[in-house]
Amino acid sequence: MKTDTEHLKRVSHWKFYIIGLLLSFVVILFLSLNLGYSPIPYDDILTTLLKHIPLLNTFVENVEISKTAEIIITQIRLPRVLCGALVGSALATAGVIYQGIFRNPMADPYVIGASTGATVGSALVLVLGVGLSFFGVNTLQIFAFVGSLITVIFVYNISRVGSRVPVTTLLLVGIAVSLFLNAIVTYLQTIASDRILHGLTFWIIGSLAPTENWDKVWSILPFIVTGFIVSYLYSRNLNILALGEEQAQHLGVETEKVKMILIVTGALLTAAAVSISGLIGFVGLIIPHLTRVLIGPDHRILLPTAAIVGASFLMFCDALSRVVMGSGEAPVGIITALSGAPFFVYLLRRKKKGYSV
Repeated sequence: MKTDTEHLKRVSHWKFYIIGLLLSFVVILFLSLNLGYSPIPYDDILTTLLKHIPLLNTFVENVEISKTAEIIITQIRLPRVLCGALVGSALATAGVIYQGIFRNPMADPYVIGASTGATVGSALVLVLGVGLSFFGVNTLQIFAFVGSLITVIFVYNISRVGSRVPVTTLLLVGIAVSLFLNAIVTYLQTIASDRILHGLTFWIIGSLAPTENWDKVWSILPFIVTGFIVSYLYSRNLNILALGEEQAQHLGVETEKVKMILIVTGALLTAAAVSISGLIGFVGLIIPHLTRVLIGPDHRILLPTAAIVGASFLMFCDALSRVVMGSGEAPVGIITALSGAPFFVYLLRRKKKGYSV
């Protein structure tokens, strides 16, 4: 009875967490739109955004804003900020999925090789110059998805011992496969032309600089929305898988089918993110862990809150990358790596004392 009361109390607090995180998301979005080489007043940002919202635009018709400021907000910064939000939410959601499947707090798209696999697929397209499109899906996204999916399945199958995936084995296999794939990417860099090499190097580090147009937003939005919907539909299955595969089977979960669907979904989310931003690491490691500490392990609330926190985190890191070097710009992948690497070491040390997802 006491357990039921505690659960109901926690559930009743979920809406407050969601509202608070959404408000934080909006604040960070406005801060991100203000930061840059040309700071724009918050009044102008709010007015510009309202002018492009139906019904609300009637209240700001007579407000004058410089054409330059409006173009910077709507055509450069807003698509970039939204791309950062989509990439952050995709990587965080993929991290929740992989940590739930493997029951391992150190599993994420970067550590188990999903991001590196997507990077190899994307780098092949960039270096070879393949530019086809199928029903609005370009070759870069297709190769990124295939590379990510093959890598995750390979790492999972090699790491598996019976019905378990030991933590140490998963980490070692993920690192080994990532090193092998990084060698392929390095070779592709050596054969790339000078014109491609600069962009490829910057892209591999991880950057949102190339996303300053709306085409990037529309190119990944359907995949990320689809991935999130599928993962949320399987949130109950993820909760049951946390009890162990044998227990999940007794409760009627088709474990292998569910895991394969979720592995594909995680690969889709990772590939969509990598295809426009490059290799941004540790978002899928940090965010699920912090969110789990905040709201608990129930995936019904963990998935949406991790997506919101991931979006806010990457927007913040991107805003920081635009101002940390003054007139220059640091790749956002460097910012996330500087914060993620120490956190990864912390998790490894915590694992010695015991940890459960």
